[in-house]
Amino acid sequence: MFFTSLCLLLLAGNGQMVQMDPSKSGFVGSQVELRCIFSNSNPPVKISQVTWQKLLNGTKQNVAIANPALGVSVLPPFKERVSFKQAAVRHRTPSLEDTTIVFSNLQLSDEAAYICEYTTFPAGNRENMVNLTVYARPMTRMTLTRPTIVAKPQKSKMTVATCVSANGKPPSVIKWDTRLKGEATHQETRNQNGTVTVWSNYMVTPSRETHRQKLTCIVTYRNEKITDSVVLNVQYEPEVKIEGFDGNWHLNRQNVQLTCRADANPPVTIYQWKLLNGSLPSNVEIKNNTLFFKGSVTYDLAGTYVCDATNGIGTRTGSVEVNITALTHSLPSVFSYPEFPNNPTPGGRGIPQDYVFGNGYSRAGGLPAHPPIPKNLQYPDDSDDEKKPAQIGGPGGFEASERDFDAEAEDLKRPYFTVDEGESRDYDERTLAFQYDPETEIADDMISQTDGSVISKKEWYV
Repeated sequence: MFFTSLCLLLLAGNGQMVQMDPSKSGFVGSQVELRCIFSNSNPPVKISQVTWQKLLNGTKQNVAIANPALGVSVLPPFKERVSFKQAAVRHRTPSLEDTTIVFSNLQLSDEAAYICEYTTFPAGNRENMVNLTVYARPMTRMTLTRPTIVAKPQKSKMTVATCVSANGKPPSVIKWDTRLKGEATHQETRNQNGTVTVWSNYMVTPSRETHRQKLTCIVTYRNEKITDSVVLNVQYEPEVKIEGFDGNWHLNRQNVQLTCRADANPPVTIYQWKLLNGSLPSNVEIKNNTLFFKGSVTYDLAGTYVCDATNGIGTRTGSVEVNITALTHSLPSVFSYPEFPNNPTPGGRGIPQDYVFGNGYSRAGGLPAHPPIPKNLQYPDDSDDEKKPAQIGGPGGFEASERDFDAEAEDLKRPYFTVDEGESRDYDERTLAFQYDPETEIADDMISQTDGSVISKKEWYV
């Protein structure tokens, strides 16, 4: 324990005093001055001797003495490291007003309270005291727990790096800076010389994600920051995936391939290919991690392909299922039929089953559809009642008209017919004529159209 002193100014009755700093500090190995100046009176008193003493744990130990008659003396263990700053102190007729001493190569054991005492005649003794604090800058280092860290299948946490701030005084504070999710532990050890060693371990779960991640240790010592970094080297089994199958391997496609990609540390040394429930196709060429399928795609290429990738840590597997499809051609965009958005189509290609390019007839051999009945009929100007539009979809309207025409199926076969007055319901003595051109003979491989043209059955069944 040390005495904490204020700057004591010891005044004699006639004005003598000893001037000193209240405290001084320095680092181990450095140099420090302990000031001691005697302010004499007028007339001055006679200085008989100046004595420097070390006060530690209540015990005084002589450090250096300056005596006008006997000269200067520095006692062990300070002899090689302590000296008086002013050369005049060592003269035959010394000047002892300034007896500042200099400590060189400061040591932790030098930490104590130091007393500068003046013996005068006839005034007696005058003294003051300074507290000397010695700091020890720590040795900071950061190390990996082991040069190579192996990711374990059980995914347990382990210490990957250690940061040490050794033999510091006062002790340091250690923190970590990293993107890794982990846990830090701390401990301190107090050494016999008064220094403190601080340890901190950083624990993570090793994996491929932690590989090449940076880990930085930040040591704060007094007002200084000391940083050190390491990059983790984590070894792990291969992570495997197979590339190359785009879902569009169709018949007659040329020169397709599959590549086995593996992320591994250390790198993969062995790639092995196989086809589940079968042998690899005969047209396959294996180069490193790639399967090259020579020539055209056939159904023989279908199946589940497996790649085993092996490195120094282990073996992992990747697979892909390859399907082979027939090459299909879509119809040109010019053939579009918005009036049949939901009808089934031949071959699933968007063409209504009963639709013929250019007319509203069904396929060959069927009856032509009856021409549509107008929604509104025009009446003479002199008939007010008859100006009302015919009702469609109700009784006597469109549905009734359809039944009438169905009942007269035989009449539909006639090239020309009229609606008689007695048979007319809504037509009011007017005549409707339906004129059809006579049928012409056509070849067996042709189909007639309503506009008078014909197309081949090959064009019809597209």
